[in-house]
Amino acid sequence: MEYLKKIFSSILLLLFLLLFIYTFNRSEFYWDGIMRDYYLIYYILSSLLFFLSFVSFFISSKNKEYLIILGMCSVVSLYAFEGYLTYKNSYYQNIKKKKKIYEKTTGNKFDTRPRLKVFEDLKKIEKNVSVKVSPQNWLKNNLKIFPFSSVSNSTTVYGIENGYYFIYKSDRFGFNNPDDEWDSEEIEYLLTGDSFVHGANVNRPNDLSSVLRTLSNKSVLNLGYSGTGSLIHYASLREYLSPNVKKVLWFYFEDNDLVDLDNEIKNNILINYLNNPTFSQNLKLRQDEINILVGNLISKGEHERFKFLKLYETRSKFLKKKQKWKEIIQTSPEHEFKIIIKLARDLVIQNNSELYFIYLPGYERYKTKNNNIHYNSVKKIVDELDIPFIDIHKGVFLKQKNPLKLFPFEMNGHYNVKGYQMTAKYIYDTIEALDK
Repeated sequence: MEYLKKIFSSILLLLFLLLFIYTFNRSEFYWDGIMRDYYLIYYILSSLLFFLSFVSFFISSKNKEYLIILGMCSVVSLYAFEGYLTYKNSYYQNIKKKKKIYEKTTGNKFDTRPRLKVFEDLKKIEKNVSVKVSPQNWLKNNLKIFPFSSVSNSTTVYGIENGYYFIYKSDRFGFNNPDDEWDSEEIEYLLTGDSFVHGANVNRPNDLSSVLRTLSNKSVLNLGYSGTGSLIHYASLREYLSPNVKKVLWFYFEDNDLVDLDNEIKNNILINYLNNPTFSQNLKLRQDEINILVGNLISKGEHERFKFLKLYETRSKFLKKKQKWKEIIQTSPEHEFKIIIKLARDLVIQNNSELYFIYLPGYERYKTKNNNIHYNSVKKIVDELDIPFIDIHKGVFLKQKNPLKLFPFEMNGHYNVKGYQMTAKYIYDTIEALDK
């Protein structure tokens, strides 16, 4: 203890230097200054360490001993708490119930591999492998391009909810489509939306666009991507809508589309789609740039093996609470939403296509028995703009004795295979009836 007390101040000073250098390097060089808000807490911690190291040079030997004991207890407590959360929230802990149900009902083995392991296994046998990278990653950047998709022509690992991994081969523009759909003379349906449209978490031919393709026996294109809101959905149409599209299906997910929109309207690139009717990034011609940008993010991303050392679960627990509080108190951007839907309607009309608005309900509605607070205002906006409103809540989920059975293992998540199939069938039948 005596030797430790002698070098205690030097250790604190060294820890300060290491944390500050690490933080500055990550914030200013690694992320080019676009993640300063995220690293603010680390700057504060390094400042506290500097203050403690400075003070420790002048305090008594006995007080140093108290500080050492306090510091050791704090570190042990933090990692004990991290260990508890890691076990509680671990991949294997969370899938116990799912695994038992899945293997009993299907006779198949539940894939217990973490996503990183799936990614690494695929890389051993395939050249072009990537993971899903949401456009949310670019909201706070200062780059000259904002992608709405990911790496093109790549085997892409998304995630797991239904007992098997959602893995797909992306098309020439990084979306979840068979690539030859882009060569069709006529596109019956063009879909835009978030992760539900993206296909999470079922494989072809059970995602929405694949089921619609089967039902109609016609070409269907999917522009949906995880973690996107209404402004990106509209911007995707601006970039990828072509004259051969007959029907545009706009999917709105009640739990987070307005939250995502509130973040998107603050982005310097995205806001141009709202304010400038001729603005375009020409993304179709810039897929090589998108591949490089997304590929770099994948290769530079935080390595999952070091989560425990970084107290990942502990930090996430408090950050998630903060985010939920922020989402509750924020002002809903319904004014901007109405403008975007009107712009989308006008764009589709100019393209000689038809627009349909698809309202998707979330798990919490049926788990808590509470209606979404924005349902009526969203429907009113769509009705006032004279856009057909296809209500999946009333048309599909309310007709089930137990709507939760349309979610994976009746747990929170996206729809399961049956949920997607029934949703796509209702959309197809409704549009067919409207066309008669």
